[in-house]
Amino acid sequence: MSDHTVLHVKGRVLVGPDEVRDELWVVGGRVTYDRPSAAPDVTVDGWTLPGLVDAHCHVGLDAHGPVDAATAEKQALTDREIGALLIRDAGSPSDTRWIDDREDLPKIIRAGRHIARTRRYIRNYAHEIEPSDLVAYVAREARRGDGWVKLVGDWIDRDAGDLTACWPRAEVEEAIAEAHRLGARVTAHCFAEDSLRDLVEAGIDCIEHATGLTEETIPLFAERGVAIVPTLVNIATFPQLADGGEAKFPKWSRHMRRLYDRRYDTVRSAYDAGVPVFAGTDAGGSLAHGLVAAEVAELRHAGIPAVDALSATTWGARTWLGRPGLEEGAPADLVVYGADPRQDVGVLAAPRRVVLNGRVVG
Repeated sequence: MSDHTVLHVKGRVLVGPDEVRDELWVVGGRVTYDRPSAAPDVTVDGWTLPGLVDAHCHVGLDAHGPVDAATAEKQALTDREIGALLIRDAGSPSDTRWIDDREDLPKIIRAGRHIARTRRYIRNYAHEIEPSDLVAYVAREARRGDGWVKLVGDWIDRDAGDLTACWPRAEVEEAIAEAHRLGARVTAHCFAEDSLRDLVEAGIDCIEHATGLTEETIPLFAERGVAIVPTLVNIATFPQLADGGEAKFPKWSRHMRRLYDRRYDTVRSAYDAGVPVFAGTDAGGSLAHGLVAAEVAELRHAGIPAVDALSATTWGARTWLGRPGLEEGAPADLVVYGADPRQDVGVLAAPRRVVLNGRVVG
């Protein structure tokens, strides 16, 4: 398809949770609701959503560290096939800027490379530093990323035999303030309970996983407007991880199982309190790509209503990330389904058509 192709999308266009139209057109790769004079070259029919968002996805990374360009391309294409056309890459050691030049690959918002405490994260993933260097590294990644910085807020402490916070409060406050000064938001990997209050009171913008939320910290998140990306398809691996660490770190294993057992209650309690919740898969580490539909289904399983679970990967997620949806003049990134996803989010697993930058790519 050329840039001159006119695409007609008809059926039910879900512009927003409360706005439904009967049709749109794509002219010059962009959305319009004004009927063009030219007849459409292609017509698609169904239930249309903005391109899905995977708000925690690692293109350019696998279980062992950075991957080559061919592997990163395959990861991005796998996400595209399921309709994930906007990715927040929540930490990667690979340089994936070349993807920005490919109109057939999803758009990526990068958080730079993970910033972790020395020997307190997965090998080959992160800058591993001490607290005295945190501000400098946050500034570095703020300049390299696309408006986000990723910290590792907690990880297993071999001496304690359990998850513990990685950063002193004073250094975290200074580092987050520096990121904000440079125009970047900050997020952090957090499984456990102990690091959350300090991070939120220090001004953090988002927490990944957030399995350690409690009735004491959930109101704080709601009050401060701190978002969570629960990555429930990743949390499903906790029992396996716990079994693998049982012999060496039994305290940690028990802790991981407790976090797993209450995962749905945690997410639902956060949602009920007004904490912003967004869909992310954590693909690209040990998890496969193309799981965003499964993550939305997990949000529903946690008790989040269907329209809000959809918003967590469409309208709300795009607004949160500062990217357009299906408004007039926006890049035509959309996904068409055979049935109403508001009635059954399971249809997200089988898109009828995927349109990226105005081109039918799937």
